[in-house]
Amino acid sequence: MKKNKSDITIVGGGPVGLFLGICLSKQGVDCTILEKRAEPVQDSRSLGIHPVSLELFEKTGLVNEFLEQGISIKKGLAHNGKEVLGSINFDQLEGPFNFILACPQFYTERILLNKFLELNPEGLITGANVTGLHQTNEQVSCRYQKKGKEYCIISKYIIGCDGKNSLVRKEADILYGGEQYTDTYIMGDFDDNTSFEDQAVVFLPKQGLIESFPLPDNMRRWVVKTDSYIDSPTTNILADFVKQRVGTDLKLLKNTMISSFGVQSFSAENYFKDRVILCGDAAHVVSPIGGQGMNLGWIGASILANALSKIKMNPEKETELLSEYQKQQKKIVKKASRRAEWNMRMGRKQIFPYFRKILVQLILKTPLKKIALKVFTMKGLY
Repeated sequence: MKKNKSDITIVGGGPVGLFLGICLSKQGVDCTILEKRAEPVQDSRSLGIHPVSLELFEKTGLVNEFLEQGISIKKGLAHNGKEVLGSINFDQLEGPFNFILACPQFYTERILLNKFLELNPEGLITGANVTGLHQTNEQVSCRYQKKGKEYCIISKYIIGCDGKNSLVRKEADILYGGEQYTDTYIMGDFDDNTSFEDQAVVFLPKQGLIESFPLPDNMRRWVVKTDSYIDSPTTNILADFVKQRVGTDLKLLKNTMISSFGVQSFSAENYFKDRVILCGDAAHVVSPIGGQGMNLGWIGASILANALSKIKMNPEKETELLSEYQKQQKKIVKKASRRAEWNMRMGRKQIFPYFRKILVQLILKTPLKKIALKVFTMKGLY
């Protein structure tokens, strides 16, 4: 078995793992990323980048690349399928990033990957299938396979950024508890035939939520609340929902992605245990309605990188600093989870939609709008 060494090994080279690697590299902390995939994702997946993340990207010298690739959403509309109930202008936010950036995940990963390799040219190992961990008091060994050969990398810490089904978390025997909601959705990306331009629209008809967001290249994402999980989603199924509820016809439009998803809320009991640390979905999952998940991972990565940089200078404070990372991130995730649950409740099928209409108008046409502005842009989480 071939052996290598790295101060820190990150398992998972998605958006969170790559950003963590960037943060560590910029602070002079040696790290290696193991990624199972040979290539970055090719579809749009997660796309909403909130102001808090853009601020983090500015600090790491990344923000201009994102602004070039994404679309700045400065206004959102609330609509019941018949009339506009109100609007919210993100340009009322303080700071330079008074908008939500819509940037498909394939652009996001490409930007992060290029930046990480610029900082750490030998730091990424792709096609690496992690098979197990072994810890001692001073180090942790990570075994992986690549092209049929066995390898082992030895580090002071292993950081699991390998998603909600994290092998790293399971190997460390860290409990992962929460709940699966009954809420289900179908979503797809289509050519934009609306007049909304760069505005986001949240439709709240009686039958359930429809979200519509602009994408680069004159595309638009549609997310539709369904009564049950659709095992085999098609463009026609989604188009029928949209046509029935809000009147927009998508059937003859070009489509680049279609999928169904359910909603979960899970959190690891501990975000670190001995030589293993968790970050991103490996540590916590919240409802994707509101687009907070990936951004929460980036916030956690920034906090964790700062903690590990301080540990390098003051190793005797290891437990104290990792405990502070866990405490701070758990508090942030708890707030975000409550916001996501409220978003889901507002989007469910309504027997008496009139009351929801009045509530939405009350929020968007009174001083409560300032609170809604913060909630929708992840302000005030920390």
